[in-house]
This record gives sequence, structure tokens and C-alpha cells, in this order.
Amino acid sequence: MHPRLLSYCFARPTHTYLDFNAREDFERQIVVKVNAPEVLRAELARPSWQGEHVALGTNTDPYQWVEGRYRLMEGIWEAMRDFSNPCSVLTKSPLLLRDLGLMKEIAERTEFTANLSIPTLDEEAWRATEPHTPHPRKRIEAVAELKRAGIRTGVLVAPLIPGVNDSPAQLEPLLELLDEAAPDSIGGVALHLRGEVREIWFDWLRERRPDLIPRYRELYGRGAYMDREEADRLAAMARRRERGTRGRGARPAEAAGEGELSPRPGRQRRLF
Repeated sequence: MHPRLLSYCFARPTHTYLDFNAREDFERQIVVKVNAPEVLRAELARPSWQGEHVALGTNTDPYQWVEGRYRLMEGIWEAMRDFSNPCSVLTKSPLLLRDLGLMKEIAERTEFTANLSIPTLDEEAWRATEPHTPHPRKRIEAVAELKRAGIRTGVLVAPLIPGVNDSPAQLEPLLELLDEAAPDSIGGVALHLRGEVREIWFDWLRERRPDLIPRYRELYGRGAYMDREEADRLAAMARRRERGTRGRGARPAEAAGEGELSPRPGRQRRLF
């Protein structure tokens, strides 16, 4: 059986919005807005635009594998640079290093932060929950390279998944390597299960970890979000290391991962 791609990913309902389904279509189809750089440039030029911070990667990962083919991010970063617009990115992919030169140019003109999503260093947990994504160690190396280049960086240890990647024995090796990479911020966010994602995730549990189902029913008995006390406890496990970091990162958000998807080019109408 082909492993499900990021069963927990909150980008799945976006496929429902696009008249796909949040299960198989999410794992087989990807919509590529091939004119996104041009639309972005036009939006940034609008007199009504006030130069607000633009966070890329807050729903789906802008450095998924198709970015290697379409190279849309180069034009997007060029627009951000030319308009000196504050911005940030969140990704699971070291592919962002391809655009390091443009990121440095943006950082010279305005506020910029590059964030890497690294939920775990544990091989078993990574392969089970993030199949087809770049290895976590490659992401940590990307953080270190960004820092050497003078780019403000952040790491999002998310999602923290109870019973899967949240034990101290799993987190400690990751936090130790992050100490060496020295990102400006480290944050932890507990798994949340909005919309269709809740049932998709419970299907994953039934297949892979049926022993955890009672615990999840208790933790998520009130809906999409984990019991607050437990969510705060998990977030603190990563946050405690911020005493050794400098500055602050951009707003954290979950990212979609990479998979064997069929790109579907389209046209973007508006960005904002």
C-alpha cells in the first residue's frame, strides 16, 4: 500500500475548496498557479496595498518538488525585493537554498525570515508521518546555511504528535542539533485536526497505531484542537530552548510536504 502523504496536513481541505477531494486527490493532484509572480507584482503595485507582511507557506509548501520544474519562487522573491515588502517563508524543503541570493537581497531592504518545518529527527516517525519529504537532517543543514548567510531563521517543531514524535527521547536529539544550527527562534505546535483531516488522521491511526485511538479520542474530544493543557505542555518542550536563540522568527504555520503528485498548471486571479 502506498503510504498516505502527510495524513495530518491541514492543507487537505484546500483541495475540497478546489473541487478535488481531501484524500486521494490531495496525494495525486497539485494545482500550480503559473502566473503567481506576475499577479503578486501587480498586487504589490496597487495604491491600496500598505506593505503588510506576506507569509508564504502558511497553507501549502511553496518549495514542493514541482517548484524545481516551474521555478515560480524566483519571480515571487524578485517582486518582494523590488517592492521592499516584508515577508517570510515556511517550508520543509532545502530547495529554498537555491534562492538564497534573492533572500539576501530582500533581507538587505526589509524584514525577512526563512522558517523550516522540522517535526522530528526520529527516522521511524519521519518515515511514518512525512513520507517523500526531505530528510530532517537536510533541513537542519539548511537552517545552518541560512544562518551563515546572515538570514534570520526560525524552526517550527510541528506538528508535535502525541505518541508518535513527542517523547523527550525523540525531541532531545533534534533540539541538540538545532542548538548547533542556531536558528533565531524555535517554536512547537501540537497537532490539530480541522475538517476532513480529523477522519483522515484517525484512519491513519487505525492502520498504523490503533493503540493510540483511545488517547486521541480523549485529547480531541472537543473538536479539532487538542486539550489546551496538553497542547501547552508539548509546545513548551520545544520552546524551552529559546533561551539560547537570538531574535524572533516570523509567524509559524504548518506546511505541506512533498509527494508524487501530478502538477496541474492554472492561473491565479488575486493574491490578497
